[in-house]
Amino acid sequence: MLLLQLFLYCLLFTAMVKIAVGDNAVNGLYFYPQPVQDRAIALGLTDRETVRRRFRRFMTAFYLVMLVALLGIVGIWNGVRDFGSAYWQSLLFLEVMNVYDGVAIDKLWVGHSRFWQLPGAEDLPYVQTWGQVLRKRCRLALVWVAG
Repeated sequence: MLLLQLFLYCLLFTAMVKIAVGDNAVNGLYFYPQPVQDRAIALGLTDRETVRRRFRRFMTAFYLVMLVALLGIVGIWNGVRDFGSAYWQSLLFLEVMNVYDGVAIDKLWVGHSRFWQLPGAEDLPYVQTWGQVLRKRCRLALVWVAG
């Protein structure tokens, strides 16, 4: 059952990203490194205020939806009532989501899909290296453990 729940949680993560960007990667420009954002703005694909507004809107919705889903899975679906069990189950979901984001989303989907390539910014690296992914995921793993 836990594997199914982890799969559904990661599927929700993917759906949130896809809904946010829709059919245009520029809608998710806030996911890109700063040089790519600057180039897209210079090319007139969007403006800085629109990127900030979309970022705030997405992150607010993302955190709320993922938190409610996590609480629903752990507290309602799994019926966990004690702090220790809730902590370890929540930590498992957050760590799996962390790895999923780095590997499946960043390296596989973004790294191997033409959808994420921005016209006029093809020469700029927009996918993190494995070293960058590993460092970022390790830092976030520590945040989840402490949080």
